[in-house]
Amino acid sequence: MRRLPDRIRPGVRVLFVGINPGLRSSAIGHHFAGYSNRFWKLLYDAGLVPHPLTCEEDVRLPEWGYGLTNLVARPSAGMDELGPGEFRAGRRRLLAKIRRVRPKVVALVGVTVYRSLFLSRGKVRLGLQRERLAGVRVFVLPNPSGRNANYSYQQMLAAYRALRSYLRKAPTRSHRLCRLGRGGPHRRQDLAVRSRLTA
Repeated sequence: MRRLPDRIRPGVRVLFVGINPGLRSSAIGHHFAGYSNRFWKLLYDAGLVPHPLTCEEDVRLPEWGYGLTNLVARPSAGMDELGPGEFRAGRRRLLAKIRRVRPKVVALVGVTVYRSLFLSRGKVRLGLQRERLAGVRVFVLPNPSGRNANYSYQQMLAAYRALRSYLRKAPTRSHRLCRLGRGGPHRRQDLAVRSRLTA
């Protein structure tokens, strides 16, 4: 099984962090490639990108100021196949990436990613967190996998729209995201930046 390359460029505003690549992602070489994975649909429906994308276009995300990586690089059929040592090593690598790239926000794609990084077993709320990683703000998003039955699609979408709302509070002219927020079909559906959904 091949490991996925990160999709990161210097200056990205948001670094999306998944738990680890699935088998199909490993097979075709693209992130969030599972047949039932809704990551790419959520990005568009939330207004984070200007047009629909597929996993084959993951290399384009830095055009809008986004980067992609995983906490654990090794692909697997499920996260239950990953060992504690892999999570510890992954945390060290992630912190090094954050220090190098210095994004505005680290978006953890899944409550499990948050729990693995902060060793938390309690209830985790989606949205902006008090904790930071290497001094960078942390935002928790629901895992978009079709196997995630804890959230409806609308609840997932609300969390991704909340991320967009947060980014609009600190616009950066160098990224196309700035041009997405001045109207369009998603504007009225934005959530307040600190809206939280109970996990």
